[in-house]
Order: sequence, then structure tokens, then C-alpha cells
Amino acid sequence: MLEEFLRRSALFDLYGALLTDKQRHCLSMSLFEDYSLSEIGETLGISRQAVHDMLHRSEQAMEAYESQLGLLARREAERKTLAAIYQRIVELDTKDTAAKAAILDNLAPLAGLEDEK
Repeated sequence: MLEEFLRRSALFDLYGALLTDKQRHCLSMSLFEDYSLSEIGETLGISRQAVHDMLHRSEQAMEAYESQLGLLARREAERKTLAAIYQRIVELDTKDTAAKAAILDNLAPLAGLEDEK
């Protein structure tokens, strides 16, 4: 469930701008504001079923963009590569600890490792 939410959020970050304003607003309320289908429908002036259909179509559109462009997969591959580089630097035996610390400080956010220091 959490992995599904994280994937949908990441897809929204990458491809949300390609959705219509109404789709983007609907998906944003669902993902980030935890609105129910009824609450979204009331806010947008559409039925609960229309909200469900819009969310489904929006998610399908983002998945289609991902299958064509692969930005999410590329980002994940880059993070894994950066994490491996980060780990190799951590294991590096060097006397210049200040330089090593500076490199690690700059690389950690790029590799998604800012919480591991």
C-alpha cells in the first residue's frame, strides 16, 4: 500500500503537469489531502463515480507516460548508482577526512541518503 502511494506520488511529481487541471486537482486531493471520493466530488461538483473514473484515467495516463518516457525508472537507476558511489566513498581509506566528508555531504541528498549520516 505504501509502495503504491509512493509510486503514484512520484508519477504525479514527474507527469502531473501533463494532466488536465481538473485531473491534477482531483489526483492532488486524493493523494496529498486524503479526500474521499465523495469529498472530491462535492468540491469539484461531480459525482463520486466521475471522481473514481477521473482518478483511474489520470493514473493510466501517468503510467502510459512512464512506459513511453521512463523518467521514474531512470531516476531510480540514478539513485541506486549514486548510492553505490556514496557507499564506495564511505569505505574509501583516506587521510583527507575533511575532503571525504565534503564529498559525502554533497552526494548524500542526490542519492536519497540524507537521513543516513
